[in-house]
Amino acid sequence: MSDQSPAASRPARTAGIFTRSAIAADTSADKTADTTPENIADSGAKANPTPGQFNLRQQDLLKIYAWYRVAISLVLFGLFVSGISRGSVGTLFPALYLNTAISYSVLNIAWLLFLYPSGFRTSPRRIGSILGCDILAFLLLIQASGGLDSGIGYLLLTTCAVGSLLLDRRMSAFLAAIASMAVICQQVLNTLSDRADTQDIVSAGSLGILLFTCVTALQYLSTHIQLANEKAEQQRRQAARLQRLTQQIVAQMRTGVMVLNASGEPELINRAARQLLGPKQLQDGGLEGDLLMHLAELRHQPGITSGIVQGDPGSEIRASVTALSGDTSESSLVFLEDNRKLTQQAQQLKLASLGRLTGSIAHEVRNPLSAINHAAELLAESPSISGEDRQLTEIIGRHSQRVNQIIENVMQLSRRQAPQTAMQDLRQWTTAFLDEYQRETHHQHAITLTAPDAPVYARFDPNQMAQVATNLCNNAVRHSHQAQGRSVAEIVVRFNPDRECAQLDFIDLGHGVTEEHKDKIFEPFFTTAATGAGLGLYIARELCESNRASLYYCRDPKNRSCFRIDFASTAQIF
Repeated sequence: MSDQSPAASRPARTAGIFTRSAIAADTSADKTADTTPENIADSGAKANPTPGQFNLRQQDLLKIYAWYRVAISLVLFGLFVSGISRGSVGTLFPALYLNTAISYSVLNIAWLLFLYPSGFRTSPRRIGSILGCDILAFLLLIQASGGLDSGIGYLLLTTCAVGSLLLDRRMSAFLAAIASMAVICQQVLNTLSDRADTQDIVSAGSLGILLFTCVTALQYLSTHIQLANEKAEQQRRQAARLQRLTQQIVAQMRTGVMVLNASGEPELINRAARQLLGPKQLQDGGLEGDLLMHLAELRHQPGITSGIVQGDPGSEIRASVTALSGDTSESSLVFLEDNRKLTQQAQQLKLASLGRLTGSIAHEVRNPLSAINHAAELLAESPSISGEDRQLTEIIGRHSQRVNQIIENVMQLSRRQAPQTAMQDLRQWTTAFLDEYQRETHHQHAITLTAPDAPVYARFDPNQMAQVATNLCNNAVRHSHQAQGRSVAEIVVRFNPDRECAQLDFIDLGHGVTEEHKDKIFEPFFTTAATGAGLGLYIARELCESNRASLYYCRDPKNRSCFRIDFASTAQIF
């Protein structure tokens, strides 16, 4: 896209749904990019470990087993040294038992210190080596203790069980086979050397069967648990993705959305709601008192679900309140819409058919009006006409021109084309427009431009907006001249961080619009001037609406008369 980014013209704002804490604080991190479907899919994919990499549960199991190895080696060493199990362990080869116990304890402590800094993340090959060392150590301890009667052989069950959980199916079965064959071979050699009897061979075979049974059962359970975990993780990622998509959609909605808890405090609020309400209605993370009271009345009065509340000065908001279904906390869902736009939409529906009718009438009236004007011009050129009659022909010509201008405006409305919008730097566009306007009026008007140093971006049709700006500049200099005797005006370009939109003000030094006329100035054919057609502001507002902008009358911070254009939020455009 060739349009420049609006990032420089506005502070970064949060795009997702805002919590109550986010209302009170001035958000400074833009999270819109984090909620795109691509990033959502990437974040979900990170939950699946790659081959050879252990997830959190496996790391916890390895951590527990590492501490278990240290503890069991110290216990085996302590039993021999203290003499508590004298006659049970180390009876056949005491020196072998003692050296094996000491070496095994040192090795386990070294492994623990090696794995601890990495968070017990290691490769399957190293885990296989650890378990192989355990099997070798237990076989030496069994041999030093005179056989399986010492009970040390049953420690192999824990080793093989851990192997079935940490390693794949083939490796865990291989460890169980090695342990079983080693125990059986050990007992066969002891029997041949008269250090054991045939009963020990049966015990070794039973231990081998127990090892394989334990490994097989744990593998079966582990496989089903892993499948269940993967399915649960899949559902969790899908739910998280849908939640983020929902948050992004709600955040980008042009309709304001709020969720109020039982006490009337906002739990969720999107960008459109903040723009409609304005900073004065959102105080310290909550709603302003009168607004909160009005919403509470709508929520508790039976049969009433919507009403008009006040947002920024001069704005009216239609609030629709409904209880959240299945919510035991009595939370309410509130939809906020600009009542001015709703009124305009209703008016547009009424005027749609009227526009087509007036367009056809204007076309039919134009021809006879041209004939009347031409006849008046011919009559005025007659040498026998008196001065009084000449004045009458001038009146006919002047009013014919006025009627023709009205017809031109009406026909312009009926054949208006769709806007060709593009992203514009409002400062540069206003500067270029003002230069062109001054050239067309031969610098008869003193119009000043006030703009910030940083670019202010907005999307609109330059030609249609030039028509709007021309009409508003003409009105501003005319009212200033009527009140002050000077054709002066001021154009102000700014970015409103509270509403997150660009604004264009046309300020004059006139007396302003009276309260009784504020609701009528944008109606077609309404005018307070004797020579006006009453279509200028109506056409200007229609053009602004087609460019997703709002035109309204207000007072600037210096209490001067001002017509303001609020452009669409740049966060909603992208």
